[in-house]
Formats: sequence, structure tokens, C-alpha cells
Amino acid sequence: MEATADTAAMAVTATPGSGGPSVDARLDQETTRWLRWDKNPLTWESVKRLLEEDNKEELQKCFGARMEFGTAGLRAMMGAGISRMNDLTIIQTTQGLCRYLEKQFSDLKQRGVVISFDARAHTASGGSSRRFARLAATAFISQGIPVYLFSDITPTPFVPYTVSHLKLCAGIMITASHNPKQDNGYKVYWDNGAQIISPHDKGIAQAIEENLEPWPQAWEDSIINDSPLLHDPSASINKDYFEDLKKYCFHRHVNRETQVKFVHTSVHGVAHHFVQSAFKAFDFAPPVAVPEQKDPDPEFPTVTHPNPEEGEKALALSFALADKTKAKIILANDPDADRLAVAEKQDSGDWKVFSGNELGALLGWWLFTCWKEKNQDPSALKDTYMLSSTVSSRILQAIALKEGFHFEETLTGFKWMGNRAKQLMEQGKNVLFAFEEAIGYMCCPFVLDKDGVSAAVISAELASFLATKNLSLSQQLNAIYVEYGYHVTKGTYFICHDQGNVKKLFENLRNYDGKNNYPKTCGRFEISGIRDLTTGYDDSQPDKKAVLPTKESSQMITFTFANGGVATIRTSGTEPKIKYYSELCAPPGNSDPEQLKKELNELFSAIKEHFLQPEKYNMKPKEG
Repeated sequence: MEATADTAAMAVTATPGSGGPSVDARLDQETTRWLRWDKNPLTWESVKRLLEEDNKEELQKCFGARMEFGTAGLRAMMGAGISRMNDLTIIQTTQGLCRYLEKQFSDLKQRGVVISFDARAHTASGGSSRRFARLAATAFISQGIPVYLFSDITPTPFVPYTVSHLKLCAGIMITASHNPKQDNGYKVYWDNGAQIISPHDKGIAQAIEENLEPWPQAWEDSIINDSPLLHDPSASINKDYFEDLKKYCFHRHVNRETQVKFVHTSVHGVAHHFVQSAFKAFDFAPPVAVPEQKDPDPEFPTVTHPNPEEGEKALALSFALADKTKAKIILANDPDADRLAVAEKQDSGDWKVFSGNELGALLGWWLFTCWKEKNQDPSALKDTYMLSSTVSSRILQAIALKEGFHFEETLTGFKWMGNRAKQLMEQGKNVLFAFEEAIGYMCCPFVLDKDGVSAAVISAELASFLATKNLSLSQQLNAIYVEYGYHVTKGTYFICHDQGNVKKLFENLRNYDGKNNYPKTCGRFEISGIRDLTTGYDDSQPDKKAVLPTKESSQMITFTFANGGVATIRTSGTEPKIKYYSELCAPPGNSDPEQLKKELNELFSAIKEHFLQPEKYNMKPKEG
């Protein structure tokens, strides 16, 4: 292939009579290098064909810009080119990560790294999570670095667990989580067991640019088969993870005897066997699995979006099976099993799908209640913490204020909560729970990331325990709000592929009443505070500087209203979405929940009308 690569590129990049290249010089350089370096016949042929057809539009999409390596690692479509996930970009990314780790850890060759993968695959480009994981392992092993490569698919949380448990230098998970089927991703964990945060992302990105040419053995993944540096941690990690999980089972006798029936769906992902094992670890009878969705399938044939956060649409088969089997609770994992949705059959016969904030309130209350039963000494409260992200409900803060433990908020994403939890644990603190509204829960701090497997079985124990008191999850949620104050939340998102429009939207909010003047009202609602974590402005602070870290490359503005409402508008780090969250809180015993909901709905609509203006900025609303 290499013998013809440069010739193929040169032959088709000059147009007769034009006096110059048909694609710009940079595209020419990128495609020439691609054809020289790529050994995957499917992606090589597809690039060669685009060049022969002089398909500038598609070449620009594939080669216009390299995927940006950020704190979330990489996430993009699978296919040919430097903007896509494929064999060559995986090799280049891993070579950069490897060189960066060598600089950071003098004992990298003693400790090594862990690599795992989900079940995603892309026939057209020959890419799959399994193949990408093998190529990543090949890069490390070719440099004499031990690799703990899982032999089969695992949930994402097994990677941070393995990093911490085996004291490794880093972890890689090949997954695009709940993204559309054509996407894949590359997620990196540091030696503390949490996702990477700055400056590691910038250091890794620079090292990738410095190591683009594949190393001599980069494509020879057969070298790892008999290598003494290759280890399969599957059996030992499976055993140890579920042993550690047993420590969070507080009512084993209730679980053994419960009459509550559960339906579980993996949404064509990796969760099935692991959730079955979790139920066994807690002495539950196994949940009834949705048969059409229990086995991994990269096509996700029964759902439009493989994302249980989408609610009813993603759970249709679960509802049908639960109605048929008389199950009261549905547990739904996303395809890489790091997130969890829960639904409960109501007395009316309808199904209630709990929001991430509602399940966060239930799990936070439950884990504190169980901890308190075992820790009667009030002095233990001073070292006890819960965390949630800044766009999540403030319900944990309300519980913490009344009960006397500590609450902290972090920036959006478990990379922040995981790293903060680790810092607190190193100071001898006890981190009971962390959550984010996007149905992510850290119930057991032996995994410093969201974990849908542990959250599923702990939710099952909570439901079973409540049933012994003749209470439902919905009734307990209401009891929490009565005791700690109603927290009503509402969120949505808009799809926007035009980054220029995204920038305009946020710049207009920053210059709403003339230059550098944020809005003072939104319709009839008076604004009492502004925090802008893109620019670092916070008018509630004496020096007007935000306490939480700021990031110029992502947009995020939070408005506080005189009526106690809070609303945040931000861009997503992994999808072309503008996300929008709102919450209205009331003190305990002093609220009419229906009136609160009405007020929040009006605020929600006002922000859409005056600030988001989806028609003006050409944004599509969330479906359904």
C-alpha cells in the first residue's frame, strides 16, 4: 500500500489546466500522509476514492481539522480521516498518550495501564471498540509497558476501578457511551482513578501532534498475543469489584425476601451480565431482562437514541415487559453502563420515569440514612461529604444543611467530582455520594466516576426496603421534599450544528443591555445574580470573580432570579447541544408544589423566549 500512496495522492490532487492543486495545500499534505501511514484497507480505499473523485466537501469533513483531545478524551464519528475515530487516529492518540505518560511517571514500565472497550462497531470503516483497544494495547506493549487489557466488553466504571485497585498509571476506555451508533470515543483516567483534568488534556494533545507517524510495530497487533506484558484482569476484577460492592448492601435479609419485581434493560450495551452479578452480590433474585435489548448490538436496532435519559421513548420495551410480568420497577443502563434511569409503576397505572435530580435526591437520602444507622457518633458528620455538579439540583445542599454534613458543588461532569472526591478522601474525609442531573451517580467511592451497575442494585435495595414500609419511591421522594424543601427542576436541550450561532447566542447574553451588560430581567422575572464560567465573572462575589474554575473554550452562564429560581445555559462537551437547566427551591414546610411547578414553567418559557430564541439561532428542540 505504501508504495502507491504518495503517487495516488499526487495523481489526483493536480487538476489538468488549473495550474494548481484542487484541494488546498494543507489538505494535500494531510491526505498524502494518510495514504502513506494508513494500513486499514477500508479507510485507505475510501480516502483514495475521495481524492480520485475530487470530493472537496467530504475531504474537508474528514481532514479539515484533527479531533480535539480534551478532558473527555475524544468522541467523534467512526470513519476515515483525522477528524474521525479510526485505526490510524487511535494509534496516533495512543502514541501521544504513551509519550506523555513516560514523562509523567518514572515507574510506568513497572505499573502499566488498563484498557477496556464497549461493543461498538462500524462495518464501513472496519473500526470497532475491540479493535481500537487492541491497537492501543499494541502501542504500549511495543514500548515495553505492561497492559491490563480486558478480554471482553466491560462497563466503563471497571476502568477507573482497575486503575485504583491495581495502582496503575492510567486507564483507557473505548466507548461513546450513549451517543448515536456511528460514534466512538477514547476516555482517559489518571493514576488517581478519576478522569483527566487540565493541564493533562493539553499535554496529551501536544504529545499526539508530536507522535503522528505510526511506530514500526504500530499495526502489528499480533505482537501482543504472546507478550509477557499483556495481562487479562477480567476474572480478578470481576471478583474484586463485586466483593467491594457487597460492603454497600445494608439490608440483605430484605433483598432475599422482597416481593418487588424488577425489569432491567441494557439498551443493547454491556450491562446485562454485570447487573445480574450485582443483584446476586446483594442476594436478590435476578431482574427480568428485556430480551430484545439484553445482548450487545452496535446497531441499537430497537431505539432511535441509545440513551435512557430520553425517557419513555427509550423505555417502551421495558414498560411492555414490566406490565406483562407485573414488575413495579424498571432499571435502565446506557450502553456503557455508567448511567442509570429508573421508572416506577404508579397507582394510577402510569409509569413515572425519575429525572436525574429526583433519583439523586432518593439515592443521596438513602446513602446518608444507611450511613447514619452505622455511625451514631455526631462528630463523624464533620468529615462526611456529598457532591453534585453545578447544573444539578441543590437538594443535597438542603439535606446537608439540615443533617450537618458537608456539601460541595463542582463544575459539570464527573471528572470534577471524581478528582474532588479523591482529594477529600486523601484528607481522611468520607465521600458518601456524588451525582449529576444527567443520570450519573457515584454511590460507592471505590469507583471515582459515575457507575450505573452499583447505582442499579442500590436503587433496587432502596425500593425493596421502602416496600417493607408500604412506601413507593415516589412517596419517599415527596417525603424528602416535605422534610428538606421542595426542589422542582426542569431541563431540556437544543441541537445546534452552527458554532457561529452558538457563539452569537452567548455573546448577545453578555452584551444584552449594551456592551458588557448582562440582562437584568427575563420577561417578568427579575435577575438577582449572574455567574459566567466562560469569562470568570460572578457578581455574587466581592471581587466579581467566580470561585469555580473557568474555561474559555466552553460556554456556561448561570442566572439567579429574585424568586429563588436558578437557570443555567451551557454547551455540551461531547455533542452539538445547547443544554438548559432550571430549578426553583422552597424552604421546608413552606411551599405549594403545584404553585412552584407553575412558576418554574413560566420562568422556563421566559428564558426560551427571551434568551435562547431557538428560531433566531436556528436551533432544533429536543424531540418529543
